[in-house]
Order: sequence, then structure tokens, then C-alpha cells
Amino acid sequence: MVAEAVAGDRNALREVLETIRPIVVRYCRARVGTAERGGLSADDVAQEVCLATITALPRYRDRGRPFLAFLYGIAAHKVADAHRAAGRDLAYPAESVPERWSADAGPEQLAIEADSVTRMNELLEILPAKQREILILRVVVGLSAEETAAAVGSTTGAVRVAQHRALQRLKDEIVAAGDYA
Repeated sequence: MVAEAVAGDRNALREVLETIRPIVVRYCRARVGTAERGGLSADDVAQEVCLATITALPRYRDRGRPFLAFLYGIAAHKVADAHRAAGRDLAYPAESVPERWSADAGPEQLAIEADSVTRMNELLEILPAKQREILILRVVVGLSAEETAAAVGSTTGAVRVAQHRALQRLKDEIVAAGDYA
């Protein structure tokens, strides 16, 4: 499918985009978070990743690495760009107020979810960058150890070891802080 998209097949391009978009959104939400802060929105970053991927697709060459590694490289750079841009933006917009009340999630549930996301991001930040990336790719995005290894330029065994160490470090942190139920 990717080869056909690279060759200019518009239907294949559409299929590639439909396939990668959920992966990109999960990755961006894990790296950026779900709440918009300082103009930084995970969905906006995901859109930028998809656009950059489509733009770069004609230059893609299969050199033995999976297409997901190519995609991950673009996504990692776009997330880093977004974080840098958000750091330069000193505007702090007010939260938007919903136009109508929703019974789906009350204020208490929204607060709990926001607190959980904040805590998870804090926990991920204590990990070294490579372990954090591996954990996000394996757990949040759902890549296999083989796909993750190709994406980060490592071996499958090293990915499994890094994932184990990352999870152990997070567990130790949670136990030390008494944050378990």
C-alpha cells in the first residue's frame, strides 16, 4: 500500500492516511496531552504530522526499515517543534466554556481524568527520553517490540529491556509516593 502511495496512487494514499492517523493521534496525545495549553493541541500536532507525512511520502524509500519508523521520525520531530513553539508562546488563553451541558462526564469525572493525565505525564517525565519514547510507542501507540525497535533504531531485545526498566521505575515511583490504590 505504501509503495503504491509513493508511486502516486491517490487511493493508496487515502488508505495510508486512514491507517496512520489513529496511530499518530495516539502518539501525539501521549506526548502532548489531551488538554490544549498555550496553543499546543495534540490533535493539531497530529494533523501536522499527517500533512508532513503526505508531503514527505514521495521521497520515502524502503531501505529495510518499516514505514512506521519513517512515520515515527516525522511525529517525534513535529512534537518537539510543537513543544518549542509552545514554550515561546507566553499567551495563556482561558479555557473554553461548552455551549451546552453534557451528561456524559460531570465535573468530578473530568477533574479526575485531568488529574490522571497530569500525573501520568509527570511520571513519564522522570524517565530517560529513550525509555519514555519506547513506553509510549509500546503501550500507548500499541506497536510491537519489533516495530518499536525499528522506529527507534534499536534491537527488539533492547526495547524489551528498556520497557521493563521503565515500567519498574514507574512502579517504584508510584510506590514511593504512595499513589497506589
